[in-house]
Amino acid sequence: MNENAFLRPYHDVRGGYVYINPEQASRFAKGIAGDFNPIHDPHSKRFCVPGDLLFALVLARYGVSASMRCRFVGMVGDEVPLVFPEEPGASFAITDTQGRAYLEVEREGPVVTDPYTIEALTRSYAAFSGENFPHVLVPLMKQHQVMVNPARPLVIYDRVSLQLQTPVSGLTETVQPQLESAEMKVEGKRGDVRLDYALCVEGDPFARGSKHLILSGLRPFDAEVMRGLEAQYASWKEAYEAV
Repeated sequence: MNENAFLRPYHDVRGGYVYINPEQASRFAKGIAGDFNPIHDPHSKRFCVPGDLLFALVLARYGVSASMRCRFVGMVGDEVPLVFPEEPGASFAITDTQGRAYLEVEREGPVVTDPYTIEALTRSYAAFSGENFPHVLVPLMKQHQVMVNPARPLVIYDRVSLQLQTPVSGLTETVQPQLESAEMKVEGKRGDVRLDYALCVEGDPFARGSKHLILSGLRPFDAEVMRGLEAQYASWKEAYEAV
């Protein structure tokens, strides 16, 4: 499997299959994406591999197409043998050995394969996730007067997209993600969030995309409880950074 060197600590390849264990998934979530969602903790009963890591492995294996759309259709658990197609076409899926799909990909246009560019894009894209909670999601929940269950805060990926707006290769500069818009639609106990963003170098966007998130188990907004959840989240981050 072709890959960027920086992704090697976060997965294993055995017998042609890709495996991700909870410790690898958790290190990627916290260290690369700045994502402290408890479902990525190694000992979580609801553990799943971060969607950002699956997307990063797709970019590392197949390059960055001018236009990419991905849909997460399953949650990857501990050491699931993942099948990455050897010769994918414009549409393909990442599955397990039983044929169950976890990520569906559609792509078109020229492909960037330069590893430095892919790493810069991946790090920037993943870091954008670290800003979702609390900086983006809490104001949205407050606006709609709903909140996730503080005992089981479930926020999962639904879809992501990425479009390169200018030719890019040999990218070594720091890529900065920039949120352009955020909106949320609430139906009962479910919230659908769309985040539109740009990837920029020195303030100039060269790519744009969107992330669609699903918030489950919504309940009436409680400012005091939400402050407690934010404080707890901050403590997880501080504990990780202190190690």
